[in-house]
Amino acid sequence: MGELHAAVARRLERHDHRYTRRRRHLVETLARAARPVTLPQIATHSDELPQSSAYRNLEVLERCGVVSRIAGTADHAHFELAEPLVEHHHHLVCVACGSLEDVHLDQELETLVDAELAQAAAAAGFTPTHHSLDLHGFCQDCEPEQ
Repeated sequence: MGELHAAVARRLERHDHRYTRRRRHLVETLARAARPVTLPQIATHSDELPQSSAYRNLEVLERCGVVSRIAGTADHAHFELAEPLVEHHHHLVCVACGSLEDVHLDQELETLVDAELAQAAAAAGFTPTHHSLDLHGFCQDCEPEQ
């Protein structure tokens, strides 16, 4: 966790922000979760972190490239540590319950996706910085009757 904290501190410093106790606690909570979580889920992990404070600090961490916000289908956005603080991955998004799960593609497929997206971007005169792919459907618990 030491390397993670050092990397986060550097990112915040580049944006003239301090790595406060509450921000450190948010980073640790997200790292322990190891999957995208909502603000209410984050708040349940700590009594010392009021939801309004957590939200303000998540916004700072997001602007500094420490946290990624994932828009799901539920009432709440999900948050996770941003790349390259974590390994590149994509998401499975349940359209019924709003759950999100990480999914990793094998390197050969990821390389193919990168190449295809680079071609599409070049044809449109677009300069990509990164990509994320979310697959929407039904989780195992919400699978509709056939």
